[in-house]
Amino acid sequence: MLEVNNIEVVYNDVILVLKGISLSVSKGDIVALLGANGAGKTTTLKAISGVLRLQNGELEGGSISFDGKEIQDDDPDRIVRNGISMVPEGRRIFSDLSVIENLVVGAFTRSDRSRVKKDLDKVLNYFPVLRERRNQRAVYLSGGEQQMVAVGRALMSQPSLIMLDEPSLGLAPLVVKSIFEILKQINHNQRTTLLLVEQNANLALNFASYGYIMENGRIVLDGPCHKLRENEDVQEFYLGVTDQTDRKNYAQVKHYKRRKRWLS
Repeated sequence: MLEVNNIEVVYNDVILVLKGISLSVSKGDIVALLGANGAGKTTTLKAISGVLRLQNGELEGGSISFDGKEIQDDDPDRIVRNGISMVPEGRRIFSDLSVIENLVVGAFTRSDRSRVKKDLDKVLNYFPVLRERRNQRAVYLSGGEQQMVAVGRALMSQPSLIMLDEPSLGLAPLVVKSIFEILKQINHNQRTTLLLVEQNANLALNFASYGYIMENGRIVLDGPCHKLRENEDVQEFYLGVTDQTDRKNYAQVKHYKRRKRWLS
């Protein structure tokens, strides 16, 4: 469904952020993109969604294909119409609009108004609490409810691929569990493909079927999530599992070991 081929991204004409990223996402899959802060995860999603130019970023090389068609030169609204929607980091909902108004904004590329109403009802069925608060201004919602609005808004564009940037950020564990259970339902019921950027590696590796790990603008490791969970480097750097015999010197050697292992 999605093919990212050796893309390079530069910000402000000088800062090379992505250094030849390649990844693929098959239809119906859940794929996780993991990495530390500054690794380039969000930039990867921005490149796919076409919003780089709005933030002084440029795709300097490589290509991005969706359903067999190259989209790297398409405008963001065309990419949404083609079936890619994004749930941004920090939710980015319209705080002065009501819940319903926020959700309807997600359908701005559509003209089938009768179907929009049906899809709106479907979103409210996924998130019953939003039905109760449908006329409430979004600014008064909890963080978890706002994240539900952001996911629901993405669904309203009828996407075949939803990209989610740090959906668990700042939320209580029980709220995160609830939202991820609903995302699983959406993936299963609607065959909606999910590309997930997440710093909670344990959560992501248990949720997704395949994962990519980024370091400093490059993919350093990928594979089925159950294999990644067994990888010693992933356990050490992302899951917090370390060799107790190395505990004494861990603080001093962690950075060196990380760099040596990923680059070997």
